[in-house]
Amino acid sequence: MSKISWSAEQIPSQKGRVSIVTGSSSGIGKETAKVLAKKQSTVILAVRNVSKGEKVAEEIRADCPDADILVMQMDLSSLRSVREFSSTFLANFNRLDLLINNAGVACPYAKTDDGFEILMGTNHLGHFALTGHLIETLKKTSDSRVVVVTAGAHKASKIDLDDLNWEKRKYSNFSAYADSKLANIYFAYELKRRLELEGGNPMVTAAHPGWTTSELQRGFVKFLNIFFGQSKETGALPILRAAIDKSASSGDFFGPQDFFELHGAPIKVESSKPSHDASVAQKLWTLSEELTGMQY
Repeated sequence: MSKISWSAEQIPSQKGRVSIVTGSSSGIGKETAKVLAKKQSTVILAVRNVSKGEKVAEEIRADCPDADILVMQMDLSSLRSVREFSSTFLANFNRLDLLINNAGVACPYAKTDDGFEILMGTNHLGHFALTGHLIETLKKTSDSRVVVVTAGAHKASKIDLDDLNWEKRKYSNFSAYADSKLANIYFAYELKRRLELEGGNPMVTAAHPGWTTSELQRGFVKFLNIFFGQSKETGALPILRAAIDKSASSGDFFGPQDFFELHGAPIKVESSKPSHDASVAQKLWTLSEELTGMQY
């Protein structure tokens, strides 16, 4: 694994390109959107809370008056909301260069509007449906990319495809979160495999931010930020490198280089051994199509 230093300063102009960043009203999504806007990409902030999104847009414009930013409402826990967002986007744009599937929740047990366990439903199934709605436009846009944002927690997953929504097992919030993050990687690798059979566009990469201070953190985990946490600006770098680096290949996975991938400059890293099980990825894909009704 190379330890070549990489920073946002190395990102070339993105003028003329269109980017969607989900979950961009806070955290690493906000920082990712901010960098892309400063590099002159048209940036769509795909957010659940429009008022928070508008505040972020105002903040970016104050720092970069020429920023081209559009705030659009989308709740990934609702397949109807994902469909409405996609329809509105496609009615207004004929290209999509970057789809950054960043949004994620880490909340107590609940069900989505469609009856899915909230973490799997939002973190994986919502993004699965969103990408499906936008895939044809991504295919038609040269040098486009899908970036799937996951987490180091995927390494703790023991995903059960026979009980994806935790209806048979005793619920564990951490395990459900880890499962959703492993599902993200399975999705990235299987999407990459399927696209390569068709010609390879868009490129599909994945990234994780390491231990980054986040609004999702609570209690003891939040306390540990003192020792392990890195800034949101640094945490966004693996996502930006996965999105922009010209040397990246489809299927590459980026994360921080230091101390068990908790912090540091972004480099190419390895996902867990189970994440490379193509048969499980294909089964999850089929199940995701059945649950969402999204046929790629």
